Amino acid sequence: MTSAAAYELAQVNISRLKFPLDSPELKDFVDALDPVNASAEAADGYVWRLQSEGGDATDIKVFGDDWLIINLTVWRDPNALTAFMYQGQHRELLSRRREWFEKVAEAMTALWWVPVGHRPTVAEAESRLLHLRANGPTPYAFTLRTSFPAQGAEPVSFAVPEDLGCSV
Repeated sequence: MTSAAAYELAQVNISRLKFPLDSPELKDFVDALDPVNASAEAADGYVWRLQSEGGDATDIKVFGDDWLIINLTVWRDPNALTAFMYQGQHRELLSRRREWFEKVAEAMTALWWVPVGHRPTVAEAESRLLHLRANGPTPYAFTLRTSFPAQGAEPVSFAVPEDLGCSV
């Protein structure tokens, strides 16, 4: 049996912007990025986050779409992730998300277990989201509501259909 301590929790969430990042409508969101990222990095159980040279990931393309932004992080476990998500300034931003982001019907967030030390790529995150959209929660890609233990983290083989792109 595999030890849960041998794995960490990766999470991706993407959002479709309602306005350009440099617009007045997104000023509060953009101004909060650095403080929220700093609080994440100081949070118990935080491991890593995707960032470009600018210090955040807003200029990293996801699904080849300029209107999508990505947040890709690694945490010790689901409890550490949820403890951060629902407190402080991050919680305040979550409550305002409809001001800044389009409401989308399909899955925009996915979780999966990675070996300790592994840093997921954008391509890996995209494949996990597509898998979740096509198959629902599985040990390969799941949600906070329907999660799987790290023991089920061994990769599964699957093929993502070419026409299953991001239609958000």
